[in-house]
Amino acid sequence: MEQYQGGQQQQQFDQNPYLFEDQDFDTIVETDQGRVQILQKFTEKSDLLRGIANFRIGALITKPHSFVAPHHFDADCVFFVFQGRPTISMVRGDKRESHNLERGDILKVPAGTPVYIINRDENEKLFVVKLLHPVNLPDQFEAFYEGGGENPQSFFKAFSPEVLEAAFKTERDELQRLFGQQRQGSIMKASTEQIEKMSHSSRSSEGLWPFHGDQPSTPFSTSSKSGPFNLLRKRPSQSNRHGRLFEADSSDYKQLEELDLQISFANITRGSMIAPLFNSRATKISFVLDGEGFFEMACPHLASQGGSQRQQRSSSPSYQNVRGDLRRGTVFIVPAGHPVTTIASRNNNLQILCFEVNAKDNVRLPLTGKKNVVSQFEKEAKELAFGVPVREVDRIFNKQEGEFFLEGPNNQQQGRIRSVV
Repeated sequence: MEQYQGGQQQQQFDQNPYLFEDQDFDTIVETDQGRVQILQKFTEKSDLLRGIANFRIGALITKPHSFVAPHHFDADCVFFVFQGRPTISMVRGDKRESHNLERGDILKVPAGTPVYIINRDENEKLFVVKLLHPVNLPDQFEAFYEGGGENPQSFFKAFSPEVLEAAFKTERDELQRLFGQQRQGSIMKASTEQIEKMSHSSRSSEGLWPFHGDQPSTPFSTSSKSGPFNLLRKRPSQSNRHGRLFEADSSDYKQLEELDLQISFANITRGSMIAPLFNSRATKISFVLDGEGFFEMACPHLASQGGSQRQQRSSSPSYQNVRGDLRRGTVFIVPAGHPVTTIASRNNNLQILCFEVNAKDNVRLPLTGKKNVVSQFEKEAKELAFGVPVREVDRIFNKQEGEFFLEGPNNQQQGRIRSVV
């Protein structure tokens, strides 16, 4: 990445602190049936991200008819199903809840909840994005396996034989046999019969996808307070030929309230863009689910880091153009207050899942198009702010008649960081 100012190269940046790519993920579980990938800690890349330090993001990918062994995390976890048909079973107190999930479903699994997962689809891989919020150590979490043996290792094996004999009221050799057999790893193949028996038909939403016809205007409601919510069955909050946006907050899914989250899914039509905007309070953790494109963001922090002391003392701030290429699996962060735009390539739609942290009382403020911020300024404020007659300000800010999703720029360049003064 390069920084430019006045047409002259000023400084080299080894990395864009707001962009995470394949090499930034760690594979913490891998078998021949699937894997779990977790993004590095946000603050390992930059202190600028310490506002979301206690969140981690990752993905679960499995083959058809796979089984993920029972485990619990010392972290709250929010799942979003992008592909496949999982059944997620949770033990809550003395009861088991099983939920058949489909594409677009959101499900929160509270910290310490034993859970196991199957992909009941015979042909399609399972792809689940998960956001974790650790409850023990800041920005660190661990998996604890109730089942298992040698691989995965059950946490029961950490106890002494004497304690296990007393606790289970069972002879030592029987316990050794029980906790010594499993060697397939924590993601394994299940038989068709096993899958069928664990596929609990709690509900069905087959064929559900936001671009296959009209969908109901009201969200799916579940009788279980801990059940799922399907984001893609809700009427889009923004929709035109350039894209569609689906959003869910705690009023839609109560489980998001404790984590102060909003979740959104954007499908940007190829060659289109999201109009420049910023969030008043929320920081967006964005996971690219499919497609290609790029984002641009105005950042004062990198400008002050790269500028001279004289520039830093100036009463007039400067802003760095932070730009990054996007493709499937890329994660990018947009801090609160930072103006940003996202553009889809001319070859593919760009599909992005966003977790918005600090969602309560957040306001999204558009900078161009209908309802843009400047159009609401008083006449005198416009003239004073821009130093030109108000008619020139209005001519430019009122020219774009689109809202939120717009036609994109004609040319796309390679991602770089450029300074804008």
